Amino acid sequence: MYERFTGENSAMLLIDHQVGTMGWVKSLPFETMKRHALMLAKTAKILKMPVVLTSSMEEYAQGPLLEELGEILPNEFNGRIKRLGIVNAMDDEHFAAAVKGTGRKNLILAGVTNDVCTVYPALTLVSQGFQVQVVADAGGSPSQIADDMALRRMEKNGVTLTSTNQVIAELAGNWTSPEGSQIVQVVMEGMTA
Repeated sequence: MYERFTGENSAMLLIDHQVGTMGWVKSLPFETMKRHALMLAKTAKILKMPVVLTSSMEEYAQGPLLEELGEILPNEFNGRIKRLGIVNAMDDEHFAAAVKGTGRKNLILAGVTNDVCTVYPALTLVSQGFQVQVVADAGGSPSQIADDMALRRMEKNGVTLTSTNQVIAELAGNWTSPEGSQIVQVVMEGMTA
């Protein structure tokens, strides 16, 4: 049964939006993926949604999280879960605890790469009874076929696939509300960037 995702009933999980990892993506341009991830972060901030950030092996090839995430969500950035090589973020006890700590059953998830870092936590969360929307264009994979396989696997197993603009519109609900009028600016900036 469909329930609209709102700022009051949803949390956002941004997984491994790291400069090195994002550089491995070939299914979507780096700047597009970055713009979408930042649009999601800005929307979450406007709606005062719980956000969990995580990274993997920042000192290695994956590199640091996007510094702009720290500018938009400084507390979440400083409190990010730093995983040490754990592929499925939900296998990291600190990340799993942070997700459960949001108290939300509706989760919006975006990650890099979709074929490794997004697919496994999304499948795990669905198996645990969460409603999960994966933002397909705020992440990507090293090839188009890898991305297609990951998205198909997630959708087949109960994940709802969405796009950045689609989920932001769902969260806003009404562009003329105080929050909606701020969010529409995020969308317009994203379209012109």
